[in-house]
Amino acid sequence: MSKTALVTGASSGIGRATAIALAEAGFQLVICGRRKEALQSLQSQLQQKTNVKVLQFDVRNKQEVGKTIKSLPQQFSKIDVLINNAGNAHGLDPIQSGDVEDWDAMIDINVKGLLYVSREIIPQMVERGAGDIINIGSIAGKEVYPNGNVYSASKHAVDALNKGMRIDLNGKGIRVGAIHPGLVETNFSEVRFKGDAERAKSVYEGYQALKPEDIADLVVFMLTRPPHVNLADLLILPTAQASSTIVHKE
Repeated sequence: MSKTALVTGASSGIGRATAIALAEAGFQLVICGRRKEALQSLQSQLQQKTNVKVLQFDVRNKQEVGKTIKSLPQQFSKIDVLINNAGNAHGLDPIQSGDVEDWDAMIDINVKGLLYVSREIIPQMVERGAGDIINIGSIAGKEVYPNGNVYSASKHAVDALNKGMRIDLNGKGIRVGAIHPGLVETNFSEVRFKGDAERAKSVYEGYQALKPEDIADLVVFMLTRPPHVNLADLLILPTAQASSTIVHKE
């Protein structure tokens, strides 16, 4: 029987690409997100390659997360791999004029949502003495940039939680690692800029940004290392990017 991987935020971007790559690598999938139609479309695409179960929930809702994951049929209930990918950025404002609703959204999804999902999955991994957890962070979790205040804080928390998980789960047979991407061309910037497509497009002009598939490839690579190898903390950037704020554009 193939291993089962649960991917949050699977309806688009890195999560969607990761689900596709895992299906091609032979994993059975539980794909999670808020947009049911997008998840069902992905399910239809992948069902010829592997078994796929759709779970619709908002990671911010603790009760919904618990109820929905507990509802998994037996075929999908044993989660071998957890990909904590769901995340968001809202706004790019200085701290003194930031939108409190934006702050709440970033903290609730990027930090609390990751915790809620992990809390449902980790105990069964501990009981079995086996499992893989990959947390998708950001270069913003390694360095702070102007107007990135709360988003950076939330991703610094992901970095800290990744380290904390690895320490607490040491000796339990569970590998814990994180991928911290730089600029990846997804709908990330369009969400951050509240649907301003032109402003979002400009973020990725003049250089070759990473693609979601680049991150997905790295996820599969991490999961297919020998059992004694744990890739604990990886920063991946496009060649044109040297730091959060230094990007060479033609």
